[in-house]
Amino acid sequence: MPTNTAEIQNPLPSSALYSEDLAPIPVDKRTWTTWNYAALWISMSLCIPTYMLASSLIEGGMNWWQAILTIFIGNTIVLIPMVLNGHAGAKYGIPFPVLARASFGTSGANIPALLRAIVACGWFGIQTWIGGFALYQMFRLWFPVLETLPAVFPDSFGLQTGPAICFFFFWLLNMYVIYLGVESIKKLLVFKAFFLPVAAFALLFWAISAGNGLGPILEQPSKFVTTADFFAFFFPALTGMVGFWATLSLNIPDFTRYAKSQKAQINGQIIGLPPSMTLFSFIGVVVTSATTIIYGTTIWDPLVLAGKFENKLIVSIAMIAVAISTLATNIAANMVSPANDFANLAPSKIDFRKGGYITGVIGILIFPWKLIADPSGYIFTWLVGYSSLLGPVGGIMIADYFFVRKQQLITSELYRSNGIYSFKTGFNPAAIVALLAGILPNVPGFLTTIQLIPSDSVPAWISHLYHYAWFVGFLVSGLVYLVMMRSYQPTTSTELPHVAFD
Repeated sequence: MPTNTAEIQNPLPSSALYSEDLAPIPVDKRTWTTWNYAALWISMSLCIPTYMLASSLIEGGMNWWQAILTIFIGNTIVLIPMVLNGHAGAKYGIPFPVLARASFGTSGANIPALLRAIVACGWFGIQTWIGGFALYQMFRLWFPVLETLPAVFPDSFGLQTGPAICFFFFWLLNMYVIYLGVESIKKLLVFKAFFLPVAAFALLFWAISAGNGLGPILEQPSKFVTTADFFAFFFPALTGMVGFWATLSLNIPDFTRYAKSQKAQINGQIIGLPPSMTLFSFIGVVVTSATTIIYGTTIWDPLVLAGKFENKLIVSIAMIAVAISTLATNIAANMVSPANDFANLAPSKIDFRKGGYITGVIGILIFPWKLIADPSGYIFTWLVGYSSLLGPVGGIMIADYFFVRKQQLITSELYRSNGIYSFKTGFNPAAIVALLAGILPNVPGFLTTIQLIPSDSVPAWISHLYHYAWFVGFLVSGLVYLVMMRSYQPTTSTELPHVAFD
């Protein structure tokens, strides 16, 4: 916790970079304990994408213990930048867009904020698609005509009319909740906290019962013939596991700014993140493995699996519950942070509600139904792809805060457009160059993965760097930033004149 109370004072509202949403949280209002953070991670981990994350590894060829180990290692790795980036939030009470000003500049901070916001928009779209498809699985049982509606969208959209109607309906419901405000989601979060664990374990017991016990399920072999085949899938899959929470590893200050102490945010994340992700993933692995025994084919999407149940009432209750819990997760995990990021563009003009509407529109334009249409697209295109953008940002921010500034920030200066963090033009050139340096090595591999260029058009070792996208970007950008900032001397609070905010 900071000892200099002058450094945690709220800037004057006349500052162009200040808004109530972005202001530092006063020490007396930082009330989150270890168990608040543990509960936050348990709640965010218990979601359909986590289940699909695990089951996609089974569909990709792993056996149960290979999938679980991959998920545990990935979440343990991402815990490191999560805790490190959370340090500044807990110490100074500032959100992610404001912390980014220290390394990227007061104007340059919009670059990482927008990168993170666009990814959040994608996740918002994915969760909205999941919620809408859950409603479709219910409605089609009662109204079979939904399955036979004439095509409205071009084939290139890959979107059937029935699921599209339910998707847009659920999207409108999300926008209505944004209109009402975040407070309206509290009861839904409580419902989710009680329902999803019960539903998950019910699905687990069904899988064990229908699959003739846990033994046959866990005996399902790996599909990889050689060790080389396994590692060719393992490393990009591990990068995908890290990428799953790469967004939160950046904007975790949005949450740790409420921490009572550093110990609370550190211990809470250690207790809450790897164990809950691994446990819920285990359920996904078991159920997915059981579908191979029960149906003769691997079903990695739990909503498609639920659609195979014949009891209309059971399916309806399950799908309504999934939709409600998905709505709660979507607002809490995928709306709050991008709304702050968009607000950072123009604090005096964009509030939370407007930021939420922007997020919703972009969430549609990303075509989320295509991102999760198959396991390879989910992992290799979506998770690994955006990790190549966010890894470099994380490397720069951690290098700046821990090695350049030695964990010392002047909070008030973060809200001045002509202060020490403006770097003369509002942009820190070292951060921009380091960001590009971390992204570029992964571009060839991404282009070959999405088949924009032939795989044999670039050397194999270069395209394979994409399998390690987050790690490559994090290390390259962090090192380049440190080299470029080696002669930089951070200003201390004692060296600043007492000036008013602009």
